[in-house]
Amino acid sequence: MPAMKKFASVEAYLAEVPPKDRAVLEKIRSTVRSLVPDAEEKISYGIPAFVWHGNLIYYGAMKNHLSLFPGSKAVIKQFAAELKPFDATSTGTIRFTADKPLPITLIKKIVRARMAENRARASKRWPATAPSGTAGTGR
Repeated sequence: MPAMKKFASVEAYLAEVPPKDRAVLEKIRSTVRSLVPDAEEKISYGIPAFVWHGNLIYYGAMKNHLSLFPGSKAVIKQFAAELKPFDATSTGTIRFTADKPLPITLIKKIVRARMAENRARASKRWPATAPSGTAGTGR
């Protein structure tokens, strides 16, 4: 991956990723889309991101690994036992490889936990418009 190259879209980003890594990132993307079909996709901090009532999750290909960024230390802590086989840091980064990808079931759990966090945060900010399901992309 070219360092800090500016990408116009998630598709443009993924097109630059080697095929083996791209296949894993596409699985992450389709998994998140299946759980949150109305989440907005964008490039943020140079990598793909999903936004649903705030930043939901980031993912990307680095030089020597793939990463999932839940953006929540609490979620990393919540799934610490399941993340043990992977390089999960206390700063909120989960590192893995195409040869040893994150299980889809774990990705789903992480995304659902992030949705719950965003839902709770939105209900505190905007009680009348807090998300109840997957509708809406936030403010």
